[in-house]
Amino acid sequence: MARLRIFQCSEEQSGALKAAGHEITEDKLCDAVVINLNRLPSHGREVATALRGSKSTRHIPIVFVEGAPEKVAPIRQLLPDAVYTTWPKVAAVLKKLKPLENPIVPAQMMDRYASRTTAQKLGVKEHSAITVVDPPRDYAKVIGELPPHVEFVEDPESLSSVTVCFVRDPEALPEILDLGRRIAGKTKFWICWPKGKKNGFNDIPIRNSAVALGLVDYKVCSLDSIWSGMVFALKRK
Repeated sequence: MARLRIFQCSEEQSGALKAAGHEITEDKLCDAVVINLNRLPSHGREVATALRGSKSTRHIPIVFVEGAPEKVAPIRQLLPDAVYTTWPKVAAVLKKLKPLENPIVPAQMMDRYASRTTAQKLGVKEHSAITVVDPPRDYAKVIGELPPHVEFVEDPESLSSVTVCFVRDPEALPEILDLGRRIAGKTKFWICWPKGKKNGFNDIPIRNSAVALGLVDYKVCSLDSIWSGMVFALKRK
């Protein structure tokens, strides 16, 4: 049976895969990746795009399951050599999968949005506010050019349309995530971290810690040469 990485799957769906004899793993070098498109299809698309962008994972078969037809169609255009199926058929599909010899490598999200300003990537619009939490001194420069009539707010409890939290080390993450649990349903809640950290502090532990507390990420972006960011929402019950 296969060693699977799964994304956006419920406990019931994960349990069904295990019951079929498959092993669920966090190891990047797995036999196949299963992505549920019934939840956050745009995030599922970007997960798959990132996998194809890495030489170490691009050969791994990607299986998209379910999803609204109008959401799945553009993903099919982007990744026509992925597998698209339903939950009743996924067990049969997994038995037939083999590593891809010439996988399609779509443009990465950061390349596709390279021409957009950082404010646009963050979702900042005219006549709005940006709450910044523990920002660096040059945070205005990091975020860059703003739309008209936008102001910065430094009160963490302020319910601006966009909240950007800057986290420099793992010790500061629990407090930021606690804030996220309280306000992520009312604002675009971004967590940003320095690129190239040597201590392993990157998107993976941030995502794992957030998901464990009921948050789910749906977009990543590069703010500048120093900071990367990931936006979170409350997980639907």
